Amino acid sequence: MASNGPMVLCDNLVKIYKVQDLEVVALQGLDLVVERGEFMAIIGPSGSGKSSLMNILGGLDRPSAGKAIVDGIDLLKASSMALTTYRREKVGFVWQQPSRNLIPYLSVVENVELPMIIAGAGSKARKAWSQELLEAVGLWERRHHSLHQLSGGEQQRTAIAVGLANKPVLLLADEPTGEVDTVTAQSILDTFRRLNQQYNLTIVTVTHDLRVSNQVDRVVAIRDGRTSTERVRRVHEAVQVAEEDSAEGVGVEPSAAPEQIVTYHEYVVVDAAGRLQIPRDMLEKMGIAGRVEIEVDDDGIRIKPAQALATTTAQAARASEAVDEWGAQPRTKDWRLRVSDAGKGLRGILGKSKNASSASKQDGQQS
Repeated sequence: MASNGPMVLCDNLVKIYKVQDLEVVALQGLDLVVERGEFMAIIGPSGSGKSSLMNILGGLDRPSAGKAIVDGIDLLKASSMALTTYRREKVGFVWQQPSRNLIPYLSVVENVELPMIIAGAGSKARKAWSQELLEAVGLWERRHHSLHQLSGGEQQRTAIAVGLANKPVLLLADEPTGEVDTVTAQSILDTFRRLNQQYNLTIVTVTHDLRVSNQVDRVVAIRDGRTSTERVRRVHEAVQVAEEDSAEGVGVEPSAAPEQIVTYHEYVVVDAAGRLQIPRDMLEKMGIAGRVEIEVDDDGIRIKPAQALATTTAQAARASEAVDEWGAQPRTKDWRLRVSDAGKGLRGILGKSKNASSASKQDGQQS
């Protein structure tokens, strides 16, 4: 599976964080497949579960339930030692702040070689791979520079090289263009695309930047802990018009290089349980809330606002009024507490019987 299957497979993935007595469900049955060599982005509002997903894929956190398999490794069942090996060998990180990947008092090439030294790579292999990486990100000429001598974009490209130092199969990027200007952001994106094509590297990035989402192969939107929509980017070559009908004088000279046409196709995700997350703007436009009617026709399934909901709406309103009238209901005791209370009552009864028996004995002795 590690060589033929998808790079990332998430099936009904659940992540629950518990703080004291409070439980927060960050992922609620998320499904996701990332193919090998794919360059994709994950988007979504704050609190949708993007960071939780990235932490799980990076081996920084364990899922609570479901499946999270990366390159054949089940991250739910892996031991702590196996997760450490996974983080060192299988996955690379690029953070929004390059300083999280870099050591300030080391040069560019020393930063890139440091992960290889920790992994035990030989000197010859380190120097060859660090040179190849720095040439790939366009920083070989500045390999001996200190970090403070680099621009923000150059620091981020150095961080990308550090993330790839141990030749991971998956690169995770968290808002890589969030703190740079437009020109620098485009340079970083070009670097990602070049590495993706040159090394068949699988790249998953979390972003709010439209420039990123418009240049990746696929965009997956997460909402309320589940994947809701996907947008796939396709690049087509424009059809060249050959010289023909010259007798009629309508021939057209073909261009030297075919023009590329980029199209986007957006899909709504249906998970394994049949749940469908329709974009909010569509729901508001059609006035859909609460319930819908579904019809099957020759072209597919038609979803439309539910009709004749007066009875259902009245029942819902009545239920709400009843809850308000009843007020807060006392919580039912846990069975352990009920057994404890029963035990206290039983001891009380036995205690009273024992006291009554002692009193009768004393009366008999006195008489």
